[in-house]
Amino acid sequence: MKYRSILWLNGLCLLIVITLLAYTKYINPLAGALFMPPHFPNSLTEGLLTNIFQLLCAVPPLICAFSFIVLKKIAPQNKNNRFIFYSALVTLGFLMNEKYRIHIIFLADFGIPKFLTIVVYALIGLYYGITFRREIIKSTPYVLLLIGLGLLISGIFVDLLHLGSSSSSPLEGIPKLFSGINVALYYWLICYKEVVNSFK
Repeated sequence: MKYRSILWLNGLCLLIVITLLAYTKYINPLAGALFMPPHFPNSLTEGLLTNIFQLLCAVPPLICAFSFIVLKKIAPQNKNNRFIFYSALVTLGFLMNEKYRIHIIFLADFGIPKFLTIVVYALIGLYYGITFRREIIKSTPYVLLLIGLGLLISGIFVDLLHLGSSSSSPLEGIPKLFSGINVALYYWLICYKEVVNSFK
């Protein structure tokens, strides 16, 4: 990467930070709130599995983005590059929602029901699945993806129907954790296969 590109990237990041600071100052007198440390748990186990789930959610977008960049260099004509690129975007969107609780913000700040936000996400996921089902997904170990999505849906239903005893119910958390494991494994396997095959 050339030094000019590095300067441009740093300049762009600085502009984003300044914009965020200005916006935060506008809605909140404490612009330093942007740099507040994360919640400090009372014990080692508090939120441990939730944090692990969020780390697992970060695996697919990172590995898909990295694989896409590699494949664009070494195999630009690879027919699966588009699938990996859109997989990075879809999984990044899910990670952002899971980390920043966008559906909760929409409910609290704009009165948009959580169910409606989930339906929009589900429609995006359905479109992604239909778009790539025949040409790519069927040739991958998609059972892992189906298991992951099934577990995620069951966790979401527990949350929506308030079947757990609290917001941190294992009935919601355990399916979501194993969903994260299976989805991360799915994207790891397909990206590994594509990158390795591109060197043959």
